[in-house]
Amino acid sequence: MTDEPRRAAKLLDAQAKAALLFTEIEKRHLIAAGQSEREVSDRIRDLANELFGTTHYWHKRIVRSGPNTLKPYRENPPDLVIGADDIAFADFGPIFEEFEADFGRTFVLGEDPVKHRLRDDLATVFASARRFFEAEPDITGKQLYAEVERLAAEAGWELGGWHVGHLVGEFPPEYNNWEDVDSHIVPANDQPLRRTDEAGKLLHWILEVHLIDRERNFGGFYEELLDL
Repeated sequence: MTDEPRRAAKLLDAQAKAALLFTEIEKRHLIAAGQSEREVSDRIRDLANELFGTTHYWHKRIVRSGPNTLKPYRENPPDLVIGADDIAFADFGPIFEEFEADFGRTFVLGEDPVKHRLRDDLATVFASARRFFEAEPDITGKQLYAEVERLAAEAGWELGGWHVGHLVGEFPPEYNNWEDVDSHIVPANDQPLRRTDEAGKLLHWILEVHLIDRERNFGGFYEELLDL
């Protein structure tokens, strides 16, 4: 028997700490013009250590700005300096008590109305996709991907990555094959998202919304737990 309530509580606690970290990022204005992406990433790393003693991450720490916000996770674009009228996002996967968090948010510097609309649409698309997931007990990865893609297009954006989410759990991750479609919310995944693994553990999912505007050369990112 698996201790599902404990696992769920640990994942939610990890996410709550990540959310607090991001609140402090905004409060302390860590994402600021004149700072390089690498410098900001290091400052967020140091802040996580200050707040929670966090020193390990289950994926690379990402801060991207300007045209780099178009790039999906797999790419490693050159380090940019954040501009005064820029858009940037942070994607961090801190580990808390051996459980993974995966959290991403977008920040807008300046008053560009399109960038502000994109930032706001990220949360709207995420919430709508989650409601769709909650309403469909047997939903597959393929179906949820299609809905996120539809919501993005309806809002006037494109999706920026090959998937819109992935499995999350204890560290080290059991599902670390980034080519495995069954571990991702992708068009090729016909498996129901609500299922158990071979050990009988419930699968838990992260939902990622990466919206981009190719013409204006920027994008944004928003992610957190889908099913808890």
